[in-house]
Amino acid sequence: MSQERSSGDAEQKSAEHSARPGLLLVVSSPSGAGKTTLSRRLLKTHAELRFSVSYTTRPQRRGEQNGIDYYFVSDEEFDRMIAADAFAEWCWVHGRRYGTALSAVGSALDAGQQVLLDVDYQGAAKLAARFPIEARLVFILPPSFAVLAERLRGRGTDAATIVEQRLHKAREELRQYSQYDYLVMNSDVDRAFGELDAIFLVEQARVQGTVPAQALADLAGQCRLQARAALAKEVLASAEREALGVELPAACSVDQ
Repeated sequence: MSQERSSGDAEQKSAEHSARPGLLLVVSSPSGAGKTTLSRRLLKTHAELRFSVSYTTRPQRRGEQNGIDYYFVSDEEFDRMIAADAFAEWCWVHGRRYGTALSAVGSALDAGQQVLLDVDYQGAAKLAARFPIEARLVFILPPSFAVLAERLRGRGTDAATIVEQRLHKAREELRQYSQYDYLVMNSDVDRAFGELDAIFLVEQARVQGTVPAQALADLAGQCRLQARAALAKEVLASAEREALGVELPAACSVDQ
């Protein structure tokens, strides 16, 4: 009898565990703000965190690996996947299409796993609508628009026209900051990573039904949209001033 009860309890606990949602940590930022660097560091720090590789129709760049950085597919293949309802979200970015496979994300979340996605604000909004319990959205802010422009121009990898297109897109992306749950200011990469790490650990605790350390909760709380909205507004204001041709100092920044 006790053995049967014990077996039943184990099955109930297993069912309860599998019923817990996973975590979908969605990270976005304008090009050059540092989301790739911060995301890769978070993945290296937490072995339990999985990166969901997106599909794209853009050409593969030097140093990128198919299936690691992106799944590089033709326009015809992307069309086929859309017709088959294979994407949790997809959108146009810089004239190319990007999409997140529904089957990979859905099965991981159903299994209670933690997934990291690197998408733009259009994809983030669609994922939040599709996975309202599991998804938490993080936006990486540059210290100012002038600093972002300096970073992009300093890369030396893109033509001037491409850089200007990216800066135009960055203004559009900055205007969407209010749809995010958390805002991380990347004026110092170590500090920014500490904030992103705290956010992940607090949200991981939420979906697992545990209580995070108070210090982590406090740090993540400082990054909530309500706490950081004033910073985001100032960065956006610097972008709008630059668009109007108002001269900005090259190294201006926002004090946290």
